[in-house]
Amino acid sequence: MHLTRFTDYSVRVLLYLAAKGEQRSTISEIAETFNISRNHLMKIVQELNQKGYLKAIRGKHGGLLLNRSPHSISLGAVIRDTEQEMALVECFRDDNACVITPHCRLQPILAEALDAFLRVLDAYTLADLLDGRSAELSKLMKIPTVSV
Repeated sequence: MHLTRFTDYSVRVLLYLAAKGEQRSTISEIAETFNISRNHLMKIVQELNQKGYLKAIRGKHGGLLLNRSPHSISLGAVIRDTEQEMALVECFRDDNACVITPHCRLQPILAEALDAFLRVLDAYTLADLLDGRSAELSKLMKIPTVSV
């Protein structure tokens, strides 16, 4: 299975926002951090906002924040919500024209494998990606630490 860049970048955006905590972020700073096209990132942020993963606040003091706790964001859900097509092979699609489909055993085996893949991802959350690594990840993503 190959995850799209859209999904990869979606996870990175969510991880960035989780690492930043209550500090608001901008599309520009995230784009610069990961060397991602700002225009592409805008589409990703829009979809993540629509799906309820983050909230985009407009205005002078606006920015991006996670809309939910990192503990409540399942990696499996993010993958399902951002991957446009989970069809591993042609026989998973509605327009399947493969002549061997009626007697082929590959489709049920791959369906079982895909289900197992997603079940494993369902067992992990965004918080698990940060667990014990928050300071290091923040440093790598050049997130300034906030003094209280």
